[in-house]
Amino acid sequence: MRDAATTERLRKGLQTLIALTKDRTLHWDRQVNSAHRYARWKNHLLILGPDTPLSDAAVPRYLFVTPFDSPSHIEINTNDAELGPLLRELVAAVESVTGDEPPTDPFAMSPEFLSRLTD
Repeated sequence: MRDAATTERLRKGLQTLIALTKDRTLHWDRQVNSAHRYARWKNHLLILGPDTPLSDAAVPRYLFVTPFDSPSHIEINTNDAELGPLLRELVAAVESVTGDEPPTDPFAMSPEFLSRLTD
């Protein structure tokens, strides 16, 4: 069970992610052959999933947050009575701004990447 202060901090964090997503400051990608969307924010990896239409309300959603420099993590899911509605709002915002974007391969070898290694 979370204490009220932790819940409030998580609520503010979700509200920030929603606002940054809606104004397209925070960019979410969908990896090729993955059921998740991901973003990088403040040296953290954000994973939002699964990538199914929000209209399928029976599918629980989750937000997994982990810093790049630590094994620590936080996970919030839509079954959470206090934060679940905000997480659904984040899913809706992400779907709204990225729904038409093709999946990406973050590990693909781009010419720019290769030139940094060989030049």
